[in-house]
Amino acid sequence: MANRTDPAAKSIRGTNPQNLVEKIVRSKIYQNTYWKEQCFGLTAETLVDKAMELDHLGGTFGGNRKPTPFMCLVMKMLQIQPEKDIVVEFIKNDDYKYVRVLGAFYLRLTGTDIDIYRYLEPLYNDYRKLRQKSGDGRFILTHVDEVIDELLTKDYSCDIALPRIKKRWNLETVGALEPRKSVLEDDFEEEEEKEENDQLDDGLEDGAYERDYHHGRSPTRERDRDRRRDSYRYRDRDYDRDYDRDRGRGRERDRDRDRDRDRERDRDRNRYRLRDDREYGRERDRDREREGRDRERRDRDRGRRRSRSRSRSRSRDRKRHARSSMSPRRDRDEPEDVGTRAEPKKKKEKKEKKDDGTDHPDPEIAEANRIRASLGLKPLKL
Repeated sequence: MANRTDPAAKSIRGTNPQNLVEKIVRSKIYQNTYWKEQCFGLTAETLVDKAMELDHLGGTFGGNRKPTPFMCLVMKMLQIQPEKDIVVEFIKNDDYKYVRVLGAFYLRLTGTDIDIYRYLEPLYNDYRKLRQKSGDGRFILTHVDEVIDELLTKDYSCDIALPRIKKRWNLETVGALEPRKSVLEDDFEEEEEKEENDQLDDGLEDGAYERDYHHGRSPTRERDRDRRRDSYRYRDRDYDRDYDRDRGRGRERDRDRDRDRDRERDRDRNRYRLRDDREYGRERDRDREREGRDRERRDRDRGRRRSRSRSRSRSRDRKRHARSSMSPRRDRDEPEDVGTRAEPKKKKEKKEKKDDGTDHPDPEIAEANRIRASLGLKPLKL
């Protein structure tokens, strides 16, 4: 119940006001001891007392991302949604700077673009020091105008994403805001007037000295001298104008030179790109031609292999046919083949008889050879 938004609160930017804070930061705030003890039951009137006790600002810090009391009070303001007059009084409070920053931060989250610029821009003139707690737990020195500038120009502050707002010059062109006038312009105008008065006084003193020095001169000569001085002044002004014009022309020349250089660079880049595309096309054509030649060579080799296999199969068929056509009976009946086949057998028998060693002239050796022949041994050769 303590973490729910006030039922009478209006939706901000189409959502619950507490949803302007990220869910992780929201859960850290709900678990914080300061939120449970100090922010329970606060109203728009009693919130001021807690805001006056603030001594620093910041988002979350430490390893467990513990929220600061400043962030807890911002969350409480989103929960109870105080009226616009109370928030404006927070911003206009000159005695307590942290109360002013608290109101400015809340208005930046929930206010309209025009109200944000109207009430926050005057705080640029507040240069009081502030203590801000960084993410690592250390205190850093900052100022009120720096915090206001961060709220108006940045998208993230105190670990909270700030809603987007329109640029000031857009609101000025529409007519919703008047052009911003700095408070320091009055001081600058006073200084300029003082300098002009000093110059006039110096000029009057110089004129009195000239009158004393040129005593007895005619008034026409003094008038001519004043005209010459004015002509010198106008000539210097014309010189300054011509100098500014020449400087502007020089800038235009430099701009034209840079533009021509960029065009040449783009032209060269396009030329290189076209050349690379042509070379890529040529390489692709070469690859295609090479692939075609390889394919033709493979087809040619495949055809040769097929022709060789066919010729080999034909030769085998011929040999097989020739063998089948020959008759074995004819070979047996032919006397010539029988004679030719018998002759080698006879020669072998003769050789075996000759090699037996039984016909050796020495009867002992012949007898020994017969015994060796019967035993299957080689004959003696002595």
